[in-house]
Amino acid sequence: MFHLSKQELQKGLAGHTAQEIYQQPEVWKESLSIFEERKEEIYNFLNSIYIKHEKVRVILTGAGTSAFAGDILVPELQKQDQGNIQFEAIATTDIVSNPTNYLFKDTPTILVSFARSGNSPESLAAVKLATDIIDHFYQVNITCNPQGKLVINTKNNENSLTILTPEKAHDQGFAMTSSFTSMMVICYLVFSKDATANEKLQTVIANGERLVEDLVSAIEEVLSHDMERIVYLGSGSLGQFAHEAALKMLELSAGKVVAVHESSLGFRHGPKSILNDKSIVVLFMSQDAYTRKYDMDMLKELSGEPKDIKTVVLTETADEEIKKYANWAVVVNSSKQLLGNDFYLSLLYALFVQTLALKKSIQLGITPDNPSPDGSVNRVVQGVTIYPI
Repeated sequence: MFHLSKQELQKGLAGHTAQEIYQQPEVWKESLSIFEERKEEIYNFLNSIYIKHEKVRVILTGAGTSAFAGDILVPELQKQDQGNIQFEAIATTDIVSNPTNYLFKDTPTILVSFARSGNSPESLAAVKLATDIIDHFYQVNITCNPQGKLVINTKNNENSLTILTPEKAHDQGFAMTSSFTSMMVICYLVFSKDATANEKLQTVIANGERLVEDLVSAIEEVLSHDMERIVYLGSGSLGQFAHEAALKMLELSAGKVVAVHESSLGFRHGPKSILNDKSIVVLFMSQDAYTRKYDMDMLKELSGEPKDIKTVVLTETADEEIKKYANWAVVVNSSKQLLGNDFYLSLLYALFVQTLALKKSIQLGITPDNPSPDGSVNRVVQGVTIYPI
């Protein structure tokens, strides 16, 4: 698996993280089945809210990777549903520190909580604050842990709905991988108006099964470059996905690789100063023809830099122009069925960025399952004091 030795694949070294990255296509398939089994119940719950209120606010929330899941989903969900539902992504860390900026008494609100453990203090505090402040408050918990406090606290609550991810998505490694993508898949299915979602996800799954076998050779070529800094770029939803990509590298390299993110257009406005001769730029190419023009312009600009910058471009389909300007071009969709939006692409791009971070961690002599043995950061956040409002 990922050209790792038997020793490296031991649990507690890289074994949990490697398996949790590798298994994702299977986990997506199970997530789709979970949704199909509960679809009627889910729609009944949501429709009972929608018919009560002229307008409903849906806040996607979480902390860290769980927050980024909402950031990635909201642009696509809002584009699909421009009626009486307003989608927003607000991190629990923002809600807890500034509740009156984000929670409004007279606005009917569904809080969608993404949670791997369901025990993070900010997740629990955000729910408590919303319950106290908002008159018409509803919850959808999308979580990996049936024993988490988020689930236990909402049992028998008719205004709450819990959807559990597949059991194997409850990552045991430090970094969120299966949990992240499976929660996004379920949330997309719950709120999307995309009538082809099932079919498109089957295409994503088939490509994912191929990619987990094929990506590692390209990644090893990339890592042969003496990299100290890595920049992830994208536009729209993929610009938000770049945030998660940078966090994965930062987490699994224990901060030894400087990892930043920016939008393709925003990169020129100062952040480009970070580039030096030991930099790699990973560009997430949009499938949207209009957006793609801006991504391509950035790629062309980077290829003309005097510094020895290496570029990796992830793209849905093969493109001769990308091959001309990029050092490495990674095609994620080998089927004839185009995916149609950048959310689907983000799932396949996630396999690359997670595996890249895993392999870089091992290259640096770090233990990916526990990259911070000194406890400076933890799998479930610690040290948070929640103050009464």
